[in-house]
Amino acid sequence: MYAKLETRTFLALLVGVSLAFVFLMKPFFGPIFWAVAIALIFHPVQQMVIRKLGDRPNLNALITLVCCMVIVVIPVLVLVTSLVAEGVGLYQRIQSGEIRPGDYIDQVADSFPAIEAFLAPFGIDFAELRDRAVSLFVGGSQFLAKQAIGVGQNTFQFFLGQALMVYLAFFFLRDGDKLVELIIRALPLGDERERLLFAKFAEVTRATVKGNLLIAIIQGALGGLIFWMLGISGALLWGVVMAVVSLLPAVGAGLVWVPAAIYLAAVGDVVEAVILTAFGVLVIGLADNLLRPVLVGRDTKLPDYIVLLSTLGGLVMFGINGFVMGPLVAALFMAFWGIFIREFGEGSDVVQTPVGEASDVDKSV
Repeated sequence: MYAKLETRTFLALLVGVSLAFVFLMKPFFGPIFWAVAIALIFHPVQQMVIRKLGDRPNLNALITLVCCMVIVVIPVLVLVTSLVAEGVGLYQRIQSGEIRPGDYIDQVADSFPAIEAFLAPFGIDFAELRDRAVSLFVGGSQFLAKQAIGVGQNTFQFFLGQALMVYLAFFFLRDGDKLVELIIRALPLGDERERLLFAKFAEVTRATVKGNLLIAIIQGALGGLIFWMLGISGALLWGVVMAVVSLLPAVGAGLVWVPAAIYLAAVGDVVEAVILTAFGVLVIGLADNLLRPVLVGRDTKLPDYIVLLSTLGGLVMFGINGFVMGPLVAALFMAFWGIFIREFGEGSDVVQTPVGEASDVDKSV
């Protein structure tokens, strides 16, 4: 009786201390998560370095981390800085009256009166729609301006987060395999199940980060290039914006280039509008339609509609980190139910992922 009480008390304290630790780490969720993602994505690079240099953990992890900094971290920081600077300039031009978003929308309405007539049967007031679009446009540029001010005022905090991410990534690269084995020993789920879940975690994280970021970079670069070639001002800004919105499956960069094409047609630049539309559909859109199922859907083994819904839900719940967290939660949900159906259900033959694949975690983490 006393032994049971001791065990229950210990488990209760264990849960309490664990929850306290989670809340303690909550402010650093972003750096921790991306440090784990870096370790997973660059694990193959680290294995290549190990084959070249042998078992030298500190040096191998350091070389891998430097590769990550050169390939990913520094270019992303440069792009974000450029985006914020372009956004501040845009906001200042709106405030000074040099740019009037409402005038652009009115010009489109005047050139294409059929738009207002088409919306009327659906009870959509074009004037109200115009005001919302202007507010969204102004709000977006104002948000970028505030971010620039925030980064300037919280420079120390910003660089602290980046330094913490890099610092943790080094240790995850060096000690990742040992940490996974330690967690497997600690969790009371059964080693085979835990290895399967860790394999799925690594697989989905690697696929969503690499796939979505690669698609975003390609679409943003293509969009910025065509804007620059057509002489549309702020090509860098709109290219980065297209890269960001391309994280949304099925919608993506069309949120930017479609209104731009409509405006070009409204002001009489029909040739430019046709070129932008053709390029957007045949090049930018095709890149998304071809690459996303291959890079994201295939590796995560999730249906396209689950990828879309989980990405949107993840963005709502977790912010920008949600484009990875959403599909990750969905994949783990399906993995847990797959294990349950196989081990406790009658129709176990419908599950295609056998427990034996769990051994792949040693190659993935």
